[in-house]
Amino acid sequence: MSTQALIESITESQLKSDLPTMDVGDTINVHCRIIEGEKERVQVYQGVMIARNGRGITESITVRRIVDNEGVERVFPINSPRIAKFEVVRRADARRAKLYFLRDRVGKSRRLRDRRRALERVKNEPVVKN
Repeated sequence: MSTQALIESITESQLKSDLPTMDVGDTINVHCRIIEGEKERVQVYQGVMIARNGRGITESITVRRIVDNEGVERVFPINSPRIAKFEVVRRADARRAKLYFLRDRVGKSRRLRDRRRALERVKNEPVVKN
């Protein structure tokens, strides 16, 4: 057994199995466990997933949101015990693997096309036969 296969077999038990299907461009809620002294609470971070990196136990996502007209990005390890859960709020149609171009956009140009609307448009188009 190779060392990579051995590492993957050991870390397999630590992978989360209850993850929703999340793609780049989706607006998601990340529920983070925050520990302050002896108290623990869950804080929700909502934003657009602009990147997904790694695989297996080291997989992480980058989520971007706007706070007081400033862009804030956080990188969340998907399999971290500090993450309570992920929720997909809105699905978007992204044509790239990394949406770093959203950093330069302001206003309405920052919005991404809704995936449901894009699929409906394709379904409703008449079929043209030659």
